[in-house]
Formats: sequence, C-alpha cells, structure tokens
Amino acid sequence: MTLLITNADIVNADSRYTADILCEGDSIARIDRRITPPAGAEVIDAAGRPVFPGFIDPHTHIYLPFMGTFSKDDYETGTKAALAGGTTTIFEMVCPGREMSHTEGFALWQRQAEGKACCDYSFHLGVTHFDEHSPAQLREIVAAGVQSFKIFLAYKGALGVDDLELWETLTLAKELGVVVTAHCENETLIAAMQAKLLAAGRTGPEAHHDSRPPAVEAEGVHHLCAFAGLTGATVYVVHLSCREALRTALAARERGVKVLVETLIQYLLLDKTWAERPGFEGAKYVMSPPLRDASNQAVLWNALAAGLVQTVATDHAPFDFATQKPMGKDDFTKIPNGIPAIEDRVTLLWTHGVKAGRLTPEQFVAVASTNAAKIFGLWPKKGVIQPGADADLVIWDPDYRGTITAAKQHQAVDYNAFEGMAIEGRPAVVTVRGEPVVRDGKFCGTVGRGRFLKRSTAAGR
Repeated sequence: MTLLITNADIVNADSRYTADILCEGDSIARIDRRITPPAGAEVIDAAGRPVFPGFIDPHTHIYLPFMGTFSKDDYETGTKAALAGGTTTIFEMVCPGREMSHTEGFALWQRQAEGKACCDYSFHLGVTHFDEHSPAQLREIVAAGVQSFKIFLAYKGALGVDDLELWETLTLAKELGVVVTAHCENETLIAAMQAKLLAAGRTGPEAHHDSRPPAVEAEGVHHLCAFAGLTGATVYVVHLSCREALRTALAARERGVKVLVETLIQYLLLDKTWAERPGFEGAKYVMSPPLRDASNQAVLWNALAAGLVQTVATDHAPFDFATQKPMGKDDFTKIPNGIPAIEDRVTLLWTHGVKAGRLTPEQFVAVASTNAAKIFGLWPKKGVIQPGADADLVIWDPDYRGTITAAKQHQAVDYNAFEGMAIEGRPAVVTVRGEPVVRDGKFCGTVGRGRFLKRSTAAGR
C-alpha cells in the first residue's frame, strides 16, 4: 500500500523537524516539505502531533516456561498489546532448559511466533549450557540471523551457566561478533539467602527482595564484566535495577570493558513497597531482580538522561495473579517471576519521562527505540525515520488523557502492574512496514504479518 503522512513533526534520536513522509510498500520512500499524494494513497494529517520511529522492546518473554507453568500471552495477544502501546518490534528471549539443545530451543520459539506475531520480532538465543555440540549449533543459529545470546547468572540448576560455560559463551561471542545479554545476580548467594529466610519463617512475597539484595546484583554485574574484560566480548546487562549495579557497570566501562546497560519501566516507577502489600497482593510485583528502594529511581532516570543507561525495556513476563502466582503462596521462591508491561512501557515513559521533564523527546526516542536498533543490528532499517528505513511509525496524540486498567488491556493476564496510573499521551496511529495496525488504541492490523528479522553483526555499534 501507499501511505502519506503530512505535516509530521518528525522526532528522531538526533533531530526534529517538520515534513511529509511517503511510505510505499514496507519502506519510507521519501521525506520532503510538500509531497503530492500519489493516486490511491491513504493520507493522514499529523499536524500538531509528533511522529516517532516505531518503538523497540529489547527484552520480552511472550512464551516462557517458568517454574512449572507458562506465561499467559501468546504471540497474537502479546504483540497486539505491544502495538497498542506503540512498540513495533520486540526481542524475545529464547530460554530452553538445560536438557534441550540450542537448535531445538530456537525452533520451538520460532514455532510459537509463526503465523501469530502481529509486529516484527527477533530473538536473543538463551545459552543455558555449553557442551561439545554448542559451538556448531550456535554458529548455525547466528548464521540464521540471531546476532545475540542470553545467559543467566541466576536460577542455579535450571537456566544458569557455570563459570566455564560463561567463559566459553563469551569467547565464542567475541569470535562471532555478537552481543551477550546477561541476567546478573549471584546464584550461590541467592540460594543461601533463600534458605536462610525460609528457615526463619519468612515465606511471603515481601521476602523476595531480601533474598536478592542490591549487593547480589552488583556482584553478578562484576562477575560478568570480569569475564567480558578478559574475553573482549560485548555484554549487555539486562534489567539493571539499582545504583550499586550501575556503579559496577560504569566502573567496568571505565576500565575498557564493552558493557551496555538496560533498565525497565518498572524500576523507574515502582518500588519494593509494591511487593510488600498486605495479604498476597505483593506477589503481583515479584520479579528478578526485585523492585528496589524508591531512592534508586532518580539514579536510573538521571543515568538515562546522561546516556549511561542505553535502553528501557519491559522484561514482559505475564503470569495470572489468581491462578499462577499462588504457586508460591507458602514459599516465595515458587512464585512465578515477572510483571506484565509490554503495553504500557512507552506511554509511561512519555508521561513520566518527557512530560515530567526528565527526558527530551529525542532522548525518549533513543532509549525506547534507536539505541536498541543500533546495539542489536537492526539500524538503520529500524529505529529511525529516514528514506529506506522500514515504515514503522507512531503518530502520537499528546492531548490524550487516560488511566491504565486491566479491564481495557490487550495483554492476556488478569491484572495490570500499573493499575490506576494516569497517562498523558498515547499512539493515535501505529504502522508496521507501512500498514496501519493501530488506530486510537484499537488493533486493526493483520494477525501473523509480523516478520522474523534477520540481523547483521555490529550494525550501528
């Protein structure tokens, strides 16, 4: 199809100007001051509204086997939710158990997405073990277009890798030029502290934080960066939550370690008191690393504005409060970890970032779209509005006022972690490769149109 957006206030990570945007097929064909509409083109007047490149969530779990259950979304509901919030590309974490081969895991996650995804997607390949078959399998998957790995330094005996596996993974990643994303917590300390808390009778969700305090996360970051420095690999710390972990990452960066940092919208807006709510209500907010003391929020906001933290993601992992979180009713270590957030990341980041004066519109685009595209090999096809880029566009309604509620969400989960929060602004129109897929909060696209994105190593880095 042909789409012409007129009078667009175009906002990129490094520029802002007014022009028309002509989209033909999947791509942006032309940007100019005045473009005559081609015959048959749909014309949308964006006067008075910012137009952003489609937003990218670099960390999601649409399909996630975890603690004996499965996350509630599938690729249809999860990607519809993403699009409703302005996210046009997601990165899904492939997290096979240690007993499953890398190729089996990759194929399983591919099958979940095919025919269901409504937005474009790629994967971070979870390396949950490293054996004699791993190098060949990982090379094959990288050749197929997956240019990033995921490792866990937590979840001992399940997804976590040991130090030799960590070394081998980073060594291969350096050779192949791929980024290694990493969950940084010290698994041995967590196991010991969980046992101590349970022995003391602390079984509720409020104990989760104390089993994984900031020092445990900072030690995980230090451990990762020590190995990254010795191997020369590029690493990306996922879901960084606190000042202690940030200081550790920045100290490594000063030593020359190639370390990038992601935080989550949850850590910017919620704190550990949410997981301390009476009864079992706090289980809604159990995730790892845990929500932290509120004093960390200003640190993370400032780090985003200063360019010290590169991206804002969700770690979207939806588990029902009524039927799944109670698996840990009498033992907090068995509560399925995760918070649903894919639908609300962008509107909340705009409301509490740009509208609150913490981020400029350009910084907003950088941390919610462009930086992820550059780090993970999608730029300049994604993350920017310019000729030749994919026509993933978000026409923003800055005048919209609303309240987040589970009753109106697209996410297939029975609660919303941000229930009752006010938002100022939302997507008016969202396009994926030139096709309008959301209009005023309603999905109007094609189920299954989402495309697996084959990526190149080091694009944009």
